[in-house]
Amino acid sequence: MIDAIDAIVESGGDADDVLRAVVAALVAGGCAWAGILLAEGDELVPGPEAGKPDPGLRLSLPVVYGGRRVAELAVDGCDDRRLLETVADRIAVHCLVAWDTRGEPWEP
Repeated sequence: MIDAIDAIVESGGDADDVLRAVVAALVAGGCAWAGILLAEGDELVPGPEAGKPDPGLRLSLPVVYGGRRVAELAVDGCDDRRLLETVADRIAVHCLVAWDTRGEPWEP
């Protein structure tokens, strides 16, 4: 599954599109649900998600960029913490851009 995530991240493009594709890949790879919550101050606001939520099976990990939490990766039905930590690391810059643009298209 990490190869699919890497291919999505490396393909570049709009940050929101990359994040939507990542959560879809996590669900296609066997997770029941995957979502990204973007940090706005002290709050987490819903970002892209895919699948059917089952909060009883939820595992959440911080997404950190430059020592600062920029998002949280939440996944239901997947307990491979090492995989999810790798995904959180790979998507950090995209979460930062998605948060900064508040979902609007971004041109570097």
